Amino acid sequence: MTRRNFYQEDPLLKKILKEHLPDAFFAYADEQLTVFGEKVANEIDERAKHTDREGEPRLIKYDKMGNEINRVWVNEGYQKTVDETYETGIVGYPHKEIPELGHLGNYLYSYAQGYVLSQSEPGFYCPVTLTMATAYLIDHYADESLKEKFLPHVLATGDVELYEGATFLTERQGGSDVGANVVEAVPDGDAYRITGEKYFASNSGMCGVAMVLARMEGAPEGTRGLSLFLVPWEENRANNRLSIRRLKDKLGVRAVPSAEVEFDWAKAYLVGDASSGFKYMMEALNLSRVCNAVASLGIMRRAFSEAKNYALERDAFGQKLARYPMIQDTLVSLVAKLEVETVATFDLISDFDRVMARDSDATETDQARLRLLIAIVKKESAEQAIHFSHEAIELHGGNGYIEDFVTPRLLRDAQVLTVWEGTANILGLEVLRLINKYAIHETFLKEMTTRLADVRENQEELASLVEAAISRLSAYVKRIASVDERALVQYPKHVAKKMSDLLEGVTALEMAKRDQDPRTDAIAEVYIRDTFGTAEDIFPEKIDLFEKIILE
Repeated sequence: MTRRNFYQEDPLLKKILKEHLPDAFFAYADEQLTVFGEKVANEIDERAKHTDREGEPRLIKYDKMGNEINRVWVNEGYQKTVDETYETGIVGYPHKEIPELGHLGNYLYSYAQGYVLSQSEPGFYCPVTLTMATAYLIDHYADESLKEKFLPHVLATGDVELYEGATFLTERQGGSDVGANVVEAVPDGDAYRITGEKYFASNSGMCGVAMVLARMEGAPEGTRGLSLFLVPWEENRANNRLSIRRLKDKLGVRAVPSAEVEFDWAKAYLVGDASSGFKYMMEALNLSRVCNAVASLGIMRRAFSEAKNYALERDAFGQKLARYPMIQDTLVSLVAKLEVETVATFDLISDFDRVMARDSDATETDQARLRLLIAIVKKESAEQAIHFSHEAIELHGGNGYIEDFVTPRLLRDAQVLTVWEGTANILGLEVLRLINKYAIHETFLKEMTTRLADVRENQEELASLVEAAISRLSAYVKRIASVDERALVQYPKHVAKKMSDLLEGVTALEMAKRDQDPRTDAIAEVYIRDTFGTAEDIFPEKIDLFEKIILE
């Protein structure tokens, strides 16, 4: 049987990397992703199936003598995936030199690895995400002694012992309302002691380091009073200074152990300015939100490829499923959305590399714009991951609902992506805050108008549809600005959706202009007519594009 390769099957990803990376870096990434893409599509995919169905993490609360030990067991295949993935530098190389190149990697390459990985194991990409966030926080804000002691292990690529990371925000009484957190920190010599409970603590038992928000005595209420602490996991576990009450029994992403963790005066180290803990964690959260979007894209890609392959192979009523116009319509719409959203997301990642760099000259407006794009892309991609998984199941018919196929797992894993790193409501409120504080909608609309003007030539009809959407969004924001505050908070999710559609519509036209390729022209036309066409519009020519878009 021919071995699949998720990287080699995806010429768009290769095109994106070639466009954004210097030649030598691209050659390295191309070689490494070719190896990784084959491993993900085969061995890692088989291990993911086993972990999901039979080998999910288990809490070993006590040893045979009745001593409390709080260990988390993971199966051997999962542990092998851990080793093989971190050794690629998916976490390490944005922060340290790639030996073969003699310079730092970047997030674009890391997120490309995450996109490939998520096609088989989006559950494990959660611990990778948490470790990326932990690395960012230590590298940017910890003092030199903490960096020297912990950072090499968090960035391990097989050279030293790996410490996976975790970020613990959520408490039982607060959930998304992080300002309600009550976990307490008190000074103890050159360190601190933390006590209290974190209620949804992912990667518990696997992490070597946890980044924890806690409140010092006398600190203000709300998020302003939260400080960030580094908590060494194994030292505190061995001394019974932390315990796992239970692992969560989750709908999907069963690969990641998510727990309720109790700290009993656990040893911890303050990271950065005591008054800036929430700010630091929000920076890391933006990084994690991009990871979430990347995981969503990975699920979208796998769902589409499974649907396409099934339609091309399955006979029904005397011919292949792929010969039926309704199936062709679905596959063409899916791939147009997938490719445009993938390009828009990786364009965002390129901006992320620039704005988040240590030596960045990004302005406050640049940072606000990045936050906006992250919020709208994360929201849209997470919702689309569910949609794509649903469509793949429906196209498979009854087979799509059977666990012999990957499609049920894709849907279960996709569902959490609308919740992790902020629900649609939370992301909508982020958009509203950015509008109120920075008038970011004006910056966004101006940028979309400028970019659209640059691609109008030879695309006047499609550009006019996008232009009309820009006008509608401008009028919509003005209208909701006139309502009272109570009514105002009804609408941020709708604004975010309109913004993501616009961003992707402009991106589609840019793709067509850049590539000068009939297939990309067809992708742009399908995306824009699907997204901005009116209820009266029909597009029978779409299925005439099936062979060009799907089969070429």
